Amino acid sequence: MKRANLASVAAAAFLALAAIPAPPALAAAPAAAPDFVLDSNTGKPIKLSGYKGKVVMINFWATWCGPCRQEWPLLESIYKQYKDKDFVLLGVNVEPDPKAAGEWLKKQPATFPVLYDVKSEVSGAYKVVGMPTTVWVDKKGFLRASHQSYKPGDENEYMNNIRMLMREK
Repeated sequence: MKRANLASVAAAAFLALAAIPAPPALAAAPAAAPDFVLDSNTGKPIKLSGYKGKVVMINFWATWCGPCRQEWPLLESIYKQYKDKDFVLLGVNVEPDPKAAGEWLKKQPATFPVLYDVKSEVSGAYKVVGMPTTVWVDKKGFLRASHQSYKPGDENEYMNNIRMLMREK
């Protein structure tokens, strides 16, 4: 191969590699997570800042969302695995009427708290544009990562984010 062609091939390979998206990483310069208080399925309001000192995974979902339904058993599994280890999972339903969520939860129960964002104020503060959207808040209350949608295999990213944040002081 001529030197000019070899350089062209090397440049093309470099550009192709540069076009591959990097794996999601935790934010290096995090911003404070917007605090909120929402009613929950427990009958008690829940305040995000009440969980300082714990890693918080917030999952925004809706009953009409297919990927949300597919992801639900995974969320329950993650919560059961980490609930006793300074971790909390909050499922935030974004529908204007919590009755649909209540009915759905009868068929697909959750042991983690489910909150109701009936006015979409919290999902707006977190700039949620699609369902499901999951965000991670570190022990100090900083927003560290987010993930939109769900497909099988995304749980690897979820678990990596949780483990990394739990190792932090």
